Amino acid sequence: MAITIRNNIGGTHGFPKKGVGWVAYIWLVYLVFFIWEPIVNPTLGKAVATLVGVATFIALYFGLFVTKIPAPRLCVGGMVLLGIVYAPFNSGAACFFIYAASFFPFLVSTEVAGIAGILSIASIAALEAWLLHLGAGFAFPAVFLTTFIGAGNVYFAQRNRHIEKLRLANDEIEHLAKVAERERIARDLHDVLGHTLTLIALKSELAGKLIDRDPAQAKTEIHEVEQAARTSLAEVRQAILGYRAKGLGEEFKQAKATLETAGLEVKLESPAVHLPASHEGVLSLVLREAVTNIVRHAGARHCLLRLERSNGHCKLEVHDDGRGGVQVEGSGLCGMRERVEELGGTLERNTAEGTRILITLPVPTNEEHFPV
Repeated sequence: MAITIRNNIGGTHGFPKKGVGWVAYIWLVYLVFFIWEPIVNPTLGKAVATLVGVATFIALYFGLFVTKIPAPRLCVGGMVLLGIVYAPFNSGAACFFIYAASFFPFLVSTEVAGIAGILSIASIAALEAWLLHLGAGFAFPAVFLTTFIGAGNVYFAQRNRHIEKLRLANDEIEHLAKVAERERIARDLHDVLGHTLTLIALKSELAGKLIDRDPAQAKTEIHEVEQAARTSLAEVRQAILGYRAKGLGEEFKQAKATLETAGLEVKLESPAVHLPASHEGVLSLVLREAVTNIVRHAGARHCLLRLERSNGHCKLEVHDDGRGGVQVEGSGLCGMRERVEELGGTLERNTAEGTRILITLPVPTNEEHFPV
């Protein structure tokens, strides 16, 4: 008679936590050993005692599934007590010891504790059989089967505990992945919207200044504002989906146009470089954020944008002659640093003469460099 708990696994001790499954009702068939003797030799006293024993056992049995530790251990203790009380009158009471030993390994946290509990239950049955001179009909199942079945369930209980640990670990990994994805989307939206909205603000301001002096040029600037807004919408969608349609070359052109619109003189040194998509995406977003910061805060007149690759590394330099100075890193710069470090790179920021940001990324050796 083997009772194993294999469904609805949960809890820290390997015992079901989701209620009573249909298999639990099948296990009740083993009560036939307890009610067999009163059926074969029926008397009113035996019938009443058997009904009381069955009712008590049913309450303890289902209590295992619907209560929390330590209550199930008390239920197991109650089963052992039922076996002790009924053994002198009904050899089928050995099934109560077997039930108790079958469930006990699932109610403790270690194999050693499970084995110790099983041996204790079997010892109680053996001691009662010896003291009361009970026959083999009771002693064999109450001692041997209790030990054998209980020992088998030690394995299943330990397996359940391992499965539960894996489930908890997977839940934690899934949670961390969701957090990381939310942070990625937040950084992407900050980088994309910050850059494009700055461009829209600059062009709108310029259009406002030109509307009386040069309506045609103001109309052109408003048209570019519209295009920038449409581009921003597309980029937000791309950011949510986690990919970038524009290449790094286009990002440099857009950065140059933004800076020139803001009145800066731009020096661009950007040969065509073939990089992994992950590197291009990070460098594009870093470039956007750096240009946005220059336009908003630097008060600069000149800016250098340089991209170069040598000795297995790619370097992006953004250097302006603005106010510089020691400034606390905002969320944008922190986002830049996180992106770069995720690819094994570094970000250096020097504010001694204006602001100079240098990003260095390692590049796989199988990528090629194509100078223009």
